[in-house]
Amino acid sequence: MDWLYNFSGWQLALMATAFTWALTAAGAALVFICKNVSDSAFSFMMSSAAGIMLASTFFSLLMPAMEMAPDYSYLILTCGFVLGGALIIVTDILIGKLKLFDGSANKRSCAVMCIAVTMHNIPEGLAVGVAFGALASGQTAGAVAAVMLAVGIGIQNFPEGMCVAFPLRANGLSRTKSFLIGQLSGAVEIVAGVIGALAVQAVNGILPWALSFSAGAMLAVVCSELIPESFAQGKIKATIGVIFGFALMMILDIAFG
Repeated sequence: MDWLYNFSGWQLALMATAFTWALTAAGAALVFICKNVSDSAFSFMMSSAAGIMLASTFFSLLMPAMEMAPDYSYLILTCGFVLGGALIIVTDILIGKLKLFDGSANKRSCAVMCIAVTMHNIPEGLAVGVAFGALASGQTAGAVAAVMLAVGIGIQNFPEGMCVAFPLRANGLSRTKSFLIGQLSGAVEIVAGVIGALAVQAVNGILPWALSFSAGAMLAVVCSELIPESFAQGKIKATIGVIFGFALMMILDIAFG
């Protein structure tokens, strides 16, 4: 992997996050293959998204944040976690007051989930940018670790693209619009990655806050939107979906994290 050292940090981050975004788009593109989504399938997808987010909360966000945080890590994680959850609660209240999706709980759930997944991808992009920025600046020789981090996040993004695009399609959006919104949830990683590489020293201190913030947002969405909505369609199938989603993301996080 010596060829990696021929590029600057931001160029490496750009290439790596373009890869992670491409897998998000690949997952979202599956809406062009499936003709329709039944209520049962919608419930399974929503519950699977809940499982994916629950696993990401712990394995991808809180655990890395705890390892990165300096002294008083419990304060950093707690404050970031509470602020992230509070943001989703405030967002939910504002959506209700603005009546953007009045009369459609499913569309409201999808809107909040899109916001949360996008927010979740920002610290992931920062993490990739920091890894490759540090690699290019000679702070670490972990080329394999940096590449595997990008590969792991990219693989995780594939089901995330599905979990955003398919519920949107089930709620009446066209395949094209569902795909575009689904892939945009991963596009933010490109911007975040380049910023992370350019400001690698500063981001090292910010990352624990960003990761715990996203964890709070994830858990708030799962508890307030995804689980109630998916379990309303059937307890058994929804439980299977949560277990499936959690197990899938746990395997990916442990194997590639």
